[in-house]
Amino acid sequence: MTATAPITQDVMTIPRKLPEGPMNIVGLTRDQLRDALIAAGTPEKQAKMRVGQIWQWVYHWGVRDFEAMTNLSKAYRAELAERFVIAVPEVVSRNVSADGTRKYLVRIAGGHEVEVVYIPETDRGTLCISSQVGCTLTCSFCHTGTQKLVRNLTAGEIVGQIMVARDDLDEWPEPGTGTGEAGPRLLSNIVLMGMGEPLYNFEAVRDAMKVAMDGEGISLSRRRITLSTSGVVPEIARTAEEIGCMLAVSFHATTDEVRDKLVPINKKWPIAGLLDALRAYPKASNSERITFEYVMLKGVNDSDEDARRLVNLIKGIPAKINLIPFNEWPGAPYERSDWERIEAFADIVYKAGYASPIRTPRGEDIMAACGQLKSATERARKSRAEIAAETGLG
Repeated sequence: MTATAPITQDVMTIPRKLPEGPMNIVGLTRDQLRDALIAAGTPEKQAKMRVGQIWQWVYHWGVRDFEAMTNLSKAYRAELAERFVIAVPEVVSRNVSADGTRKYLVRIAGGHEVEVVYIPETDRGTLCISSQVGCTLTCSFCHTGTQKLVRNLTAGEIVGQIMVARDDLDEWPEPGTGTGEAGPRLLSNIVLMGMGEPLYNFEAVRDAMKVAMDGEGISLSRRRITLSTSGVVPEIARTAEEIGCMLAVSFHATTDEVRDKLVPINKKWPIAGLLDALRAYPKASNSERITFEYVMLKGVNDSDEDARRLVNLIKGIPAKINLIPFNEWPGAPYERSDWERIEAFADIVYKAGYASPIRTPRGEDIMAACGQLKSATERARKSRAEIAAETGLG
């Protein structure tokens, strides 16, 4: 397999065009929307202009009704309404944490549900979005990993999560308002750190991020988008070339023996090969540095020796290390490292010249913290003993 060959899974992705119904334009790239409009009868010479007009209505002003697109003729609006829809996932529930974190359970085609989390901070608002229903990686410390993979999300379902959050935040500018005129953005950053492995759904994630980054719509720069992978090595170079966003890697261990148990994908792409791919990424994507995510598990990966091994492994990679206190969930086979141990680990990393922020757990009271996401309809929980037996770390 070549470095650019797509890594796919035997899972279903619901097509954009449903049988016997209009096409949803949410998630279509500009080229795809142009082709769809021409196929529906828009003259080729007008298609590029029409794409620009529709794009601004949908992605800059958040309009969902073609009738409201007043710079299009009434007849053309009627034609669009016959052939297309502007549809986003349905919000099933919305929970707000004591710290202001919002967790949305949204329903997509097929009746499946995924979780989306908005985290407000003083200088930014970060939306954590999902790329799959469930997850195939079975990372033993992650609640989402105990849920079976059902299917990949479409580009429209990924972009739709952003649109749903902007709806709730009431952040769409009034029609006629230009970019930047509405003040600071409440939703300023996106992290692909929700349910699923984004690089196992590469094409849909890429197309969705192209929509999110487009300057005439949602308009988030690639530096405000972070894709988190557990280490699908052959797709890392492709991410640099075709998306160019910031990259985070779920690292969590400093030896293959421990990482094989915590992050089983490591058996396919071990640490050495993963680090080689990461060394090339900042230069290829023009990103500043890689973020290494490291969940702190008591007695498993939190020793001083682990900290020293970590800084030796990443030597030469522009990086920061996010230390994540383990967020417990029902049946979890691990415990959070003691705070003193986390601080000692962070101190070793910091003295080696790397930023080592300790992530403040957010939304724990509504099960919205890192590693806790799991949709209500897919909750067939395994017992603590079953999970521990599978990992060999019980």
